[in-house]
Amino acid sequence: MDPFDLQVPWSSQPLHLGAALRVAAEVVAILVVAAIVIRVAHVFVRGIARALLNRESQEGTAQELSALELKKRQDTIEALAVNVIRFFVVVIASLMILEAAFALDIGPALAGLGIAGIAIGLGTQHLVRDYLNGALILIENQYGKGDVVRIAGVSGTVEDFTLRRTTLRDQDGTVHTVPNGEITVASNLTRVFGRVNQDVKVVYGTDIEKATAVVNGVGQELAADPEWGPRILEAPRVERVSALGELGITLKILGTVRASEQWAVGGELRKRLLTAFQENGIDIPHS
Repeated sequence: MDPFDLQVPWSSQPLHLGAALRVAAEVVAILVVAAIVIRVAHVFVRGIARALLNRESQEGTAQELSALELKKRQDTIEALAVNVIRFFVVVIASLMILEAAFALDIGPALAGLGIAGIAIGLGTQHLVRDYLNGALILIENQYGKGDVVRIAGVSGTVEDFTLRRTTLRDQDGTVHTVPNGEITVASNLTRVFGRVNQDVKVVYGTDIEKATAVVNGVGQELAADPEWGPRILEAPRVERVSALGELGITLKILGTVRASEQWAVGGELRKRLLTAFQENGIDIPHS
């Protein structure tokens, strides 16, 4: 036997070792690049979220939010965006590692991934719209838990809010779940302050000056009341004669109260007006 033949099996070992080291280096490089991309994306997303929320807190509707609430909203938005980016980076990095380690052709896999992504995007476009709209609601502080709002044709108190949906409970106790993507107009009825906006009719022949003085007096008494006064920012008063109808003269009563107190204050005002009108001989028309 030729002695040189004994070296043949060993001659390939350095080649296998070199290939293994090369594969390991490629895998490590892919992992490092993926980690860097995720980190850079995190910093980029954090900067955008912070800039948007800072602008809203200084110029927009988020001015009344505390620093803690702003931080919570920023963290929520960051988590959503970073998780989406991390998912795609991990998938692409995994395919590249498979190609480097096993010499697989990832071209078809990437093409399939693109097709699957399009199919999933078409199937979940409403879900994506829900999350994006939820993020905008958070950034712009359109409403939050405890607010009374009117959205997507329903009204109620916000009991729960996530990036995907808003849960309301109306005055009947019915719970409504509204996907955020369905919200095109959000009406917040309890933002900073509320208004007492009441129309009161009196019969023709009524002394309007006297009726105005009676209404304004009731409003001042209500504002001076120890129980009701803290809820009122501007005492209810007659703003103008708003209409001359078939049944009588309409007086427009306006007042400013603390947020969510307009309904309670309005009810107490109407109750006191009935008593004051009876005591002062002011008649309300009957249909």
